[in-house]
Amino acid sequence: MSILIRSVRVKTCAVFFAVLGVVAVSLTPYPVHAFCFEEAGAIYRVSPQLLWAIAKVESSFNPSAVNRNANGSYDYGLMQINSSWMKVLGEELWTFLGDPCLNVKVGAWILAQCMKRHGQTWEAVGCYNATRPDKRAKYAWKVYSSLPNKK
Repeated sequence: MSILIRSVRVKTCAVFFAVLGVVAVSLTPYPVHAFCFEEAGAIYRVSPQLLWAIAKVESSFNPSAVNRNANGSYDYGLMQINSSWMKVLGEELWTFLGDPCLNVKVGAWILAQCMKRHGQTWEAVGCYNATRPDKRAKYAWKVYSSLPNKK
C-alpha cells in the first residue's frame, strides 16, 4: 500500500511541477523570446533587429495577438502571420504558430521571400505587410521608426 501511495505522490508532484513550469514560461516577460530573433535571422539571413522591429509594430510583442483584417483574413502571433499563408505553410505547421519562436521563424521566412523579390530594401520590408506601394512605404517607415539604436 505504501508503494502505491508513494507512486501517486510522485506522479502528483510531477504533474504539479510540469504545470508550474508551463505557467512560469507563460508569465515570463518578452526577453525570453529574444533569442528567437537571432536564431530566425541566422536561418533566413535577415537582420534580427529588423525582425524585432517588425514584431514591435505588428503585435507590440504580444505572442497571443490575433487580429481580423477588413478583407476577412486574420493575423496571428508575435509576427502577425496572415491567414493567407496557411495553404503555403500547411495546416500542421499553421497549428503551431502560437509558439513565439516558430512564429518569428515564419515571419523571417516571409521577409526573406520579400527580400528575394525586392532586394534588401525598405520596399521588401513594406512587402511583409502590404501589396500597395503607398501602404508599403508607410509600413516600412513604422518599422524603421521602431528599430533599436538607429543612427
